[in-house]
Amino acid sequence: MNESLFRRAELVLPGGVNSPVRAFKAVGGIPKFISHAEGCRLTDVDGVSYVDYVGSWGPMILGHNHRVIREAVELAAAKGLSYGAPCRAEVELAELMTSLVPGLEMLRMTSSGTEAVMSALRVARYVTGRCKLIKFEGCYHGHSDAMLVKAGSGALTLGTADSGGVPESAAALTLSANYNDLGSVEKLLDANRGEVAAVIVEPAAANMGVVAPAAGFLKGLRELCSIHGTLLIFDEVITGFRLSPGGAAEKYAVTPDLYAFGKIIGGGLPAGAFGASREIMSCVAPLGEVYQAGTLSGNPIAMAAGLAQLRYLAEHREVYGYIDAYAEKLARGLAEIFRGKAAVNRVGSLLTVFFTSRSVDSYSAAKASSAEDYAAFFHAMLDCGFYLPPSRFEAWFAGAAHGEFELSATLEAAQRFARSGALR
Repeated sequence: MNESLFRRAELVLPGGVNSPVRAFKAVGGIPKFISHAEGCRLTDVDGVSYVDYVGSWGPMILGHNHRVIREAVELAAAKGLSYGAPCRAEVELAELMTSLVPGLEMLRMTSSGTEAVMSALRVARYVTGRCKLIKFEGCYHGHSDAMLVKAGSGALTLGTADSGGVPESAAALTLSANYNDLGSVEKLLDANRGEVAAVIVEPAAANMGVVAPAAGFLKGLRELCSIHGTLLIFDEVITGFRLSPGGAAEKYAVTPDLYAFGKIIGGGLPAGAFGASREIMSCVAPLGEVYQAGTLSGNPIAMAAGLAQLRYLAEHREVYGYIDAYAEKLARGLAEIFRGKAAVNRVGSLLTVFFTSRSVDSYSAAKASSAEDYAAFFHAMLDCGFYLPPSRFEAWFAGAAHGEFELSATLEAAQRFARSGALR
């Protein structure tokens, strides 16, 4: 059934999928069509069950179909699916988010992380009166025109850092620096003095694979932006409410000027948000001149799911210690199994296995890892019942539903692969 569904999908969906990385192009083979999910497991349409380390690319921090979130969604759905008008849950979710995240005083809900980033950039340009942007090679910030320049995630997986259909005039306003290299940022700011509206960064990179910020890197960005009158934007679509209750800003004690959020704040449903201080956000319509709108922004079902998840995390902060410890054990075990053949990077509950003999602290080092070895590893693990990201440039997500059984079984399967002689 899985293969027949894919053949049908290819006729009506580009590549048979609705997001490029799902196509398995980077690892080969046919993607799995999922029938249902529970806890840390996915089950495909052929009835095969997998331990899931993708977690819907981050939102399922508590596991699939968590009772608290499911009940909140059922209760909200019984009252209507969409109002096109304000609802209580969006206010309560915004109140909770602003109470947890450093420097976040006001926010606007969107329906995706891409929307959130696009809107944050527009605000930065208005506030500063400047047009240019600085991003980092290998960091992915959604698929808006300005951000598809030397991008990570799916764009990197497909072997191109840019996209067709992006006007040169849009790309020309986006400058690329090297992640973990403050000198490259300083050179761009000096060469474009008074022209750069914002520096946008994944505070912990997760779209070139997981790469931690070097000591002093984020604080250095904060200082450079302050000196040059440039706004610092943290793209916390992945790291927000995952690395800590206050996200990367809390974990690294660095407060940006603007935030973009997504994934976890929707509890598994489509949601995003951008926000900042009250002063900055007062420029957004209807208070100010920066127009931003969305028919399904603040959708009552998505808001109910996100509110239930964030409330649970705020009330059960031990979840963060558990998922970090699980990921640390998993990363340590994998590093031992692949000693000398792979670098295993971890930040909190995020990790990536790069098949390379060198450490990976940059975009160039991530690109130098072996695609062939990762593809072999991916399929060996899939055959053993483990669903990993179908790209070496994506993060694995540990969640609260993973337990000691899954940990031991994952490491045993990885050990069998290492002993198989499949690695180059």
